Amino acid sequence: MCRDCEDFARTVLLLGHLAAYAETPGADATFVEVMGSALATSLPEPPPGLFPGESA
Repeated sequence: MCRDCEDFARTVLLLGHLAAYAETPGADATFVEVMGSALATSLPEPPPGLFPGESA
């Protein structure tokens, strides 16, 4: 797997874990907001061909 692909996959995984945490009782909403924004901002460009209609 290419380095950019690994970074993209890792960041998406972290966003998924954060979304799951946000749904737990007692989740810290400020933490979710700050970390969600930071992770979304740091999300690298998706690997070529990841989405339908893109050329690889």
